[in-house]
Amino acid sequence: MEESAYEPLLNHEEIEEQSKDVVANRRTNRIASLDVFRGLCVVLMMLVDYGGSNFLIIAHSPWNGIHLADFVMPFFLFAAGISLALVYKNVPDRVDATQKALLRALKLFFLGVLLQGGYFHGITSLTYGVDIERIRWMGILQRISIGYIVAALCEIWLPCQRWREVGFLRNCSWQWCIACALLGVYLGFSYGLYVPDWQFEVSRSMSALPPMNSSSVYMVTCSTRGDLGPACNAAGMIDRYVLGVNHLYTKPVYRNLKECNISSDGQVAENSPSWCFAQFDPEGILSSLTAAVTCIIGLQYGHILAKLQDHKERLYNWSIFSFSFLVLGLFLALIGIPLNKSLYTISYMLVTSASAGITFSALYILVDVYGNRHFTSVLEWMGKHSLSIFVLINSNLVVIAIQGFYWNSPENNIVHWIVTHVQRS
Repeated sequence: MEESAYEPLLNHEEIEEQSKDVVANRRTNRIASLDVFRGLCVVLMMLVDYGGSNFLIIAHSPWNGIHLADFVMPFFLFAAGISLALVYKNVPDRVDATQKALLRALKLFFLGVLLQGGYFHGITSLTYGVDIERIRWMGILQRISIGYIVAALCEIWLPCQRWREVGFLRNCSWQWCIACALLGVYLGFSYGLYVPDWQFEVSRSMSALPPMNSSSVYMVTCSTRGDLGPACNAAGMIDRYVLGVNHLYTKPVYRNLKECNISSDGQVAENSPSWCFAQFDPEGILSSLTAAVTCIIGLQYGHILAKLQDHKERLYNWSIFSFSFLVLGLFLALIGIPLNKSLYTISYMLVTSASAGITFSALYILVDVYGNRHFTSVLEWMGKHSLSIFVLINSNLVVIAIQGFYWNSPENNIVHWIVTHVQRS
């Protein structure tokens, strides 16, 4: 697995509670399908996190392509955008709303650093603490905080016109301009930056990977631009320069590629390419630009939800968005822009956003149109408490608590028994 699956955040009930003094005298009917959608993402998060190591088809794709796990992050970003449209439907004080949005984004960012920066040492150890020289700055909640603040500022300072007066794209033309600008910057850096040869050092004390030779310093030959492979892409270069190679994710999913010859115990073969030993952050700086666009797209779905009252009108406009994005994303994939979660390519962003829109529309029909909430009550509850569930799972507190139940000796705990029997089967 790339990491503990994906981000529950931006529960729109929590945002509404924190924004009471920002949005005066507002009464918002809760959209049950949004909670169900978020709850579904929580279930997928747990499924791919605990089952991905045994069923590779649901784990993250090693590089190009999409597996089930690769849909979870975009789905949560999409839900965050919808929530923002409901929260900032009316903004009487833009400065105050901006301050509160920035504060919330900072809280999410630093919570992410605490959970994924290396502070918790895992379920096999009760120790904690992190080496500041190796702390991971980016991660799931950090990416969400970036998408959240970009979409929030768009909604606060670039509000849409009245929905019925102009076309569905022109209603929020300035927000679409911001999205296009972010995509333009992403393309410019991805295909325009020159990536020189680079080297990195693997610390034997900090890595379980065996050295390729007597030295722990490895060289990666690039001298190119526009490369979207794991070794020489511009996203990795930006992260190495800005964040530092020691602050990147230590177990990149591309090590599951055949070229890396990774063994069953997670070690890379000595004859593998040098980049197989390098660190790479799938929630890096450059890919956060396209991730933020996913949040802006979700914002547009939220506008339809907030400003149109008729079910058919909502579903009609959501369908236009979803199938347009799907066709465009598949077209880009066919002409050479791969579906890649680690780089969060534009084709990947469009296809996953379209999938989120289609899934949300289906749940809206089931839950809000036909009122079948008794079938989805558990998902709805999980959606309302998604951030809390994420914290419990990502910090391994739930697993550690379950490990406290054992037979005769601590080694015979429930978690160990389950893992052993799954491996045998």
